Amino acid sequence: MMQICPITLREARRFVDLYHRHHRAPQGGKFAIGLQSAGEIIGVVIVGRPVSKVRDDGYTAEVTRCCVRPGYPNGCSMLYGAAWRAARAMGYQRCITYTLAEEAGTSLRAANYRLIGERRGYTWNSPSRPRVDTHPTGQKVLWEID
Repeated sequence: MMQICPITLREARRFVDLYHRHHRAPQGGKFAIGLQSAGEIIGVVIVGRPVSKVRDDGYTAEVTRCCVRPGYPNGCSMLYGAAWRAARAMGYQRCITYTLAEEAGTSLRAANYRLIGERRGYTWNSPSRPRVDTHPTGQKVLWEID
């Protein structure tokens, strides 16, 4: 039996660093929500301001990480839904998130998020400021709920 539970940002970031398939934890966030089974944390969602300045209108929240340990079907859907309910209760009018283009988005559809469109990938590396990318740089898919 899975259930939503409170969790601190620090604990959620630690969980993401341990279990996320392709990202490290974000630098910060507005709030985090946990998912537990038998008293053990099995998943987290971290919500913050939109990374894109164009989308940061003060009324849009962004799910920056959603991470559930393998073997817990529907866990991501529960967390995406809880993130939207919490954000809406705080006065946000919209919540967005991105997935990799190769990810199906089944959990987002189950939580009533809508596919908005594809976005090109990016890299922080440039000749004038060389960097090593630690994140996937391919195309992303934008999802939203309002």
